[in-house]
Amino acid sequence: MGRQDGPGFPKVTAGPLQAPLPGVRSGQEALGRLVESHQALGWVMVTPALALLAVFLAYPFALGVWLSFTDSRIASPGRFVGLENFRYLAGDGVFRLTVLNTLLYAGVAVVLKFVLGFALALLVNREFRGKRFVRAAMLLPWIVPTSLSALVFYWIYDSQFSVLTWVLRAAGLVDRPINYLGDPNLARAALIAANVWRGVPFFAIGLLAGLQTVPRELYEAAAMDGAGPWSRFRWITWPLIMPVAVVVTVFSTIMTVGDFQLIWIVTKGGPANATHLFGTLAYQRAVQGGFLGEGAAVAVFVLPVLVACVAVAYRTLRRED
Repeated sequence: MGRQDGPGFPKVTAGPLQAPLPGVRSGQEALGRLVESHQALGWVMVTPALALLAVFLAYPFALGVWLSFTDSRIASPGRFVGLENFRYLAGDGVFRLTVLNTLLYAGVAVVLKFVLGFALALLVNREFRGKRFVRAAMLLPWIVPTSLSALVFYWIYDSQFSVLTWVLRAAGLVDRPINYLGDPNLARAALIAANVWRGVPFFAIGLLAGLQTVPRELYEAAAMDGAGPWSRFRWITWPLIMPVAVVVTVFSTIMTVGDFQLIWIVTKGGPANATHLFGTLAYQRAVQGGFLGEGAAVAVFVLPVLVACVAVAYRTLRRED
């Protein structure tokens, strides 16, 4: 039975629907247009990320550039001195040595990481038993925190308790302890070896990803035409993975030039400033020495290197397109 109006049931009548207020209506329409506009919605989505980049990257970078043109010190705002800091550094022997150290460190380390990483990528790209385990294990040097691996290398290169020296003495190759971090050339080589150990997995994984995109049909067709392994690599593998190789190399170069933790923990720029990079020298001058302007000027010298890396990568990728 349906409900009926009666003495006990008051009659209910529906009134006309009320239209939204003008302000509410305009807000709803604006929100609707915003959601429907892909460009506006994109800006809304990217604004938080841009704000973070502006606060944590753009502002420190701009502040560092400004400090490089001042004689600021700790607890002293300083004054504008133009290019005075850069002129001083141009005549500073320690800074010139730092430039050479950075070029040597980055150049040798990146080349070795590329060669070893590429060889490792070609190896794990093949089918063999335990391939998944090898792929997982080769990531360990990369995922271990830099500070932890630096402490391990500091122990490996210790002048008295070096495990490397112990192995060499057990093999009969040396008869006395080696002071790896006390000799400038040995210290440079030791740091390059440590950086290569950490960076090879980055190249291996990046280049392996590029190798996975090469169609197998191209290799099969080339083999049917009589192409050997070197010809297949030269005309198929390398041209197709060139963009990936360029990007990986550029990123590795930027990270190697800006290396700080490994150098500072193992040698602190010694012996006799022989292993300073831009980052460690800037830290020593600005934070430990208190000369903020001079330290900022040292750090700003990294900018041309980064711009050159990006320009080379951009021109290479454009040419490949």
